[in-house]
Amino acid sequence: MTTYTPNKNSAQGKRVNVGNVDIYYEEFGIGNPLVLLHGFGGCTQNWYPFVDEFAKHFRLILVDLRGHGYSTNPDNLFTHKAAAQDIFQLLDHLEINSFSAMGMSSGGMTLLHMATSQPERIEAMVLISATTHFPEQARAIMRNASLATMPRPVQEMYHVCATRGDEQIQQLIAQFNALADNYEDMNFTGQDLARIRARTLIVHGDSDRFFPTVIPHSMHRTIPNAELWLIPGGDHAVIFYPAIAFAEKALGFLNGNSES
Repeated sequence: MTTYTPNKNSAQGKRVNVGNVDIYYEEFGIGNPLVLLHGFGGCTQNWYPFVDEFAKHFRLILVDLRGHGYSTNPDNLFTHKAAAQDIFQLLDHLEINSFSAMGMSSGGMTLLHMATSQPERIEAMVLISATTHFPEQARAIMRNASLATMPRPVQEMYHVCATRGDEQIQQLIAQFNALADNYEDMNFTGQDLARIRARTLIVHGDSDRFFPTVIPHSMHRTIPNAELWLIPGGDHAVIFYPAIAFAEKALGFLNGNSES
């Protein structure tokens, strides 16, 4: 089975200071910008299985979210709203005004903040295993999460992506726990989502243990110009299931081949 655990490598990218945070990013390919945002506990390397194919079509910008990978987070606090502000500041530094984007889980939640706060900047986006709010089933998992309770591939991902070692892992898990009691960060209404201008592909597994399918269905109804790809038997890390042709589907959508 293909997992989403990246391979260890040395830092190949660059760092940009945004406020009191250093954001690490990597670039591949040429063309229109495509920003790739990983899930919580992950890093840029999570996207490596797709880089070769996507770099044929886009200028890829892979980013370590604040506190993840090589990026710093001296305040030791994480919200998706703050992560979205980081990404915008990075893109401003790179003089990128309009772009497309893909986000996995927390990366997708970060994109929701971006797409609702500066909707004119995102041309198209792919939201993977994302949510508008945390239902109780997700909060229970988040509240009780520890490295020991995580699935083995997730444990391995944390170990590889946490470049600063065990201390960074424990900080990230504490931030993940804290999100369970945060009711402000992810609290999007239908009115919020209606502001989104980006063509949007929602990718979700119908067996996602965090976010039940009522959430992606609601997003599909509320976000203008949205498509929904619901994957039978798919859990939370759905794009890493070997049985689905994620790259082909996502590239087709980003290149304007809509099925809706």
